[in-house]
Amino acid sequence: MKFILACGGTAGHVNPALAIAGRLKELMPDSEFLFMGAEGKMEMELVPREGYEIVPLKVTNLSRGKNFAAISHNFQSLKNVVASTNKAKKIIKEFKPDVVIGTGGYVCYPVLKAAASMHIPTAVHESNAVPGLTTKLLAKKVDKIMLGFEDSKKHYDCPEKLAVTGTPVRGDFALYTQSSAKAELGFSKDKPLVVSVWGSLGAEHMNGIMEKMLPKMEGQQDFNLIHSIGSRYYKQFTEDLQKKKLNPSHCGVEIREYIYDMPRVMAAADLIMCRAGASTLSELCYMGKPVIIVPSPNVTNNHQEKNARVLEKAGGAVVMTEGSFDEDSLLQKIKELIGEQDKLHQMSEAMRSLAVPKACDAICDIILELGRQNKK
Repeated sequence: MKFILACGGTAGHVNPALAIAGRLKELMPDSEFLFMGAEGKMEMELVPREGYEIVPLKVTNLSRGKNFAAISHNFQSLKNVVASTNKAKKIIKEFKPDVVIGTGGYVCYPVLKAAASMHIPTAVHESNAVPGLTTKLLAKKVDKIMLGFEDSKKHYDCPEKLAVTGTPVRGDFALYTQSSAKAELGFSKDKPLVVSVWGSLGAEHMNGIMEKMLPKMEGQQDFNLIHSIGSRYYKQFTEDLQKKKLNPSHCGVEIREYIYDMPRVMAAADLIMCRAGASTLSELCYMGKPVIIVPSPNVTNNHQEKNARVLEKAGGAVVMTEGSFDEDSLLQKIKELIGEQDKLHQMSEAMRSLAVPKACDAICDIILELGRQNKK
């Protein structure tokens, strides 16, 4: 079979698509895959790293502003949708996919709209508890809507299309034990490892907190830390550290622009600090990792906090809202948690209880059934 996958904007949309493609390839080694992503976005780097071809489409977001600049931006975005839909139709006609799948991001709309208009089976996966704009717009056009949360069903008026699958996790997350991962990364198995990652592009506020926290960690031996800054802030962050003449290694800290080997790093971690993107939370549950979550306040319908509260209620996460803490209270919370091994173990078990380990298989079953029906 042949599959087109559309995803874009953030790693939270790209990684589920890579997980699905990887599992389909295991099930059907002769299958062919083509990705479509937003021009200039991170999928144009992440997807080729995994060995897949990706075609860029010019897609831009919608502004919720009401001034002239916002209206002008949205007019251009609509023009881009039309152009991208036409380009997608040409690519689909040439590639002849059996199924077209979307996993989130604005780029999904023109691709799945084009496929649906050509009567090619389509499926979209929504990983967040509250559907995004793209999924809402596609709901009446696609054949199947796959959901990460049971509670999400109430947001749709097409129950016959819905399937609760959970959110897929890449197979690479099953490759490591904590001890093997720590050894490969060069960390002592006897010292706790904390991982700090605030989205694939980074988060200005949390990078500011982390920058203020590093001097307070100088010479400390309680734990090691990997901090992922994000491409948007990496240059400024490292320059600020140089101006302060602060060497992260003296604080037990490794600085990265982006964590490309997340399965290994997550496996090695004793505690993770992050945002509440649904894809990331699914990976954390699968790995059974205790987590401090600081939901992004800059998302529609506050869906990140809603995602995070599910984990907090189960006992697997500590939720700290942005602006309610500073670098001192965050450092205190880290030390408090890593100092209570029984507490970390309980949190780990709570996270595992929320995992949907067969999510990828459930999604692939739906996709393959759509493909078989199309061939009849």
